[in-house]
Parts: sequence; structure tokens; C-alpha cells
Amino acid sequence: MIILDTHVLAWADNDERKLGRMARMLINRHWARGEVAASAMSFWEIALLQARGRLDLPVTVDEWRGQLLAAGLIEFPVDGNVGIRAVRLGGLPNDPADRLIVATALHHDAALVSADERLLGWDHPMVRHDARV
Repeated sequence: MIILDTHVLAWADNDERKLGRMARMLINRHWARGEVAASAMSFWEIALLQARGRLDLPVTVDEWRGQLLAAGLIEFPVDGNVGIRAVRLGGLPNDPADRLIVATALHHDAALVSADERLLGWDHPMVRHDARV
């Protein structure tokens, strides 16, 4: 199982060139097995970016989310266990969204696909894949 960081979710859906060839292959391989997920927090981030005019989607966030879920994306909720775990993650930046996404991946024993240097360089045994590669 892999969890896509928010920007990777947007890149993968928009066929963004920033997404590396190996990362795209990894996502496609897991997608075929029904093993690609995102934290519900990512949809909050996308909605916030769209509301602030920093992200342009061809449809509303609700429609975009629905299309992704219908295509097979798994959405993991942010529950109390994930929230508590996010607070206890030492050494991570204080960005609540990043913490909740990482905690979601750990809670579901999933690898994280991200291009965020802070998350990729975090000193923890969690499996991560660089989305730029």
C-alpha cells in the first residue's frame, strides 16, 4: 500500500512532469492492485489551495475527489488514533497537514510517496519514495 502526499496526488492525476518516471511506475503498479491511498487531509489541503486561487482544477474539489474514488483511490480518514499519533511524531515539521498524512501512512503501514524534502529526510524507518525520481 502506498499513500500519496497531497502534491503527488495532484501531480499523478494531472500527468504533471514533476512526477518522476520511477514514481509514476510505482503508482501505476500499485493502482493496478488497488493499493493507492490518500489521507482525507489531502482533500482538505486541495480544497484550501483551490479556494485561495493557488490551484486550478478543471472541476470542483468535490467532483475531483469523487472521480478519484470512483477510479479506485482509497481514502483513509483522519481519526483520533491518527490525530494522537501525529502529535507524537518527533522530528517532523510542525505543519499539521504533513503530520497527519505521515501519521495516516504509519497507521496503515503504508509507504509515503512525496517530493517534500522535509518528509523524505525525516529520521524514521518509515518507507518513503521520492516522487521526483
